[in-house]
Formats: sequence, structure tokens, C-alpha cells
Amino acid sequence: MKKFAIFYATFFNVGKFSFAPGTLASLVTTGIVFLFNYFFHPDPLVMIAAIIIIFLTGILPSRITEEHYGHKDPHAIVIDEVAGQMVSLLFLPAVLSVKSMAAYIAGFFIFRFFDILKPPPVKQADRIKGGFGIMVDDILAGLYSLGTIHLLIYIYRYLF
Repeated sequence: MKKFAIFYATFFNVGKFSFAPGTLASLVTTGIVFLFNYFFHPDPLVMIAAIIIIFLTGILPSRITEEHYGHKDPHAIVIDEVAGQMVSLLFLPAVLSVKSMAAYIAGFFIFRFFDILKPPPVKQADRIKGGFGIMVDDILAGLYSLGTIHLLIYIYRYLF
């Protein structure tokens, strides 16, 4: 059970990369979400359900992995970045166009910005102990990103 929890919390060992594991997990997630949306065109409710499932199923493995590493929110835990990155990419169209690709790339960078900057209440959520705390701050960063991306899309459409 512990091995599987670590495997899941590290997003199938992506989090065990020594250089920028959270950024790598976000990048991989961005690619997966784009391809999933491109090929399957899911209803946004499918993506929301997937986020909720990943969030809920990430809490216990994150706690177990945190205990394994012996310190709060170790860099190897990246399932939280997966969930947060997915939030930031909600409602984006997935077509092979410069605009669509730019939106996903912006979504990646904007999420990383908010995940690293941790504006309130993300910073306060980051202080919550255990698996829930690990997961929830990235969901909040994803919500900041989601709003920012869609605001930029709106402004871009308005200006051009």
C-alpha cells in the first residue's frame, strides 16, 4: 500500500526527477490534458470530475508520502500540481491552432507563477498540515490561473 501511495503521489515517479519535479509534472499534465481534449472533446463536467477524483484520491497518498520522506510537502509529491494544472486548463479549446496552443502554454506558465508565488489564500492553504493541505493550495493556485487565462483570452478577443 505504501509503495502504491508513493507511486501515485509522485505521479507515477515523475516527482522523483531531481530537477524541478513540480514543473515537470505540470508540463506533462498540460500535454496530457491537451491531447485528451483534442481527441475526445469531453464535456467540461468530465474534466471537473477528473479533477475532483484526483484531488480526493491524492490526499491520503500525499500524507503517506510526506510521512515517508519525513518533512512537510516534499518536492517528490506532485499529484497536487497535476490537479492544480488541470484546474487552470478548464474550458480551454483543444484544436491545432496557434491560439489554442498559446492558451495551453500560457496556462502552464501562469499556473507555475501562482503555484510558486502563492498569493493569499494560497499561502494560508499551504500551511494546512497533511495531505489535504498539500492538495488544496494547488487547487487554489489553479483557480487563480483559470481566472487569469480566461481574462487574458477575453481581453485578447476584445482587442483583436
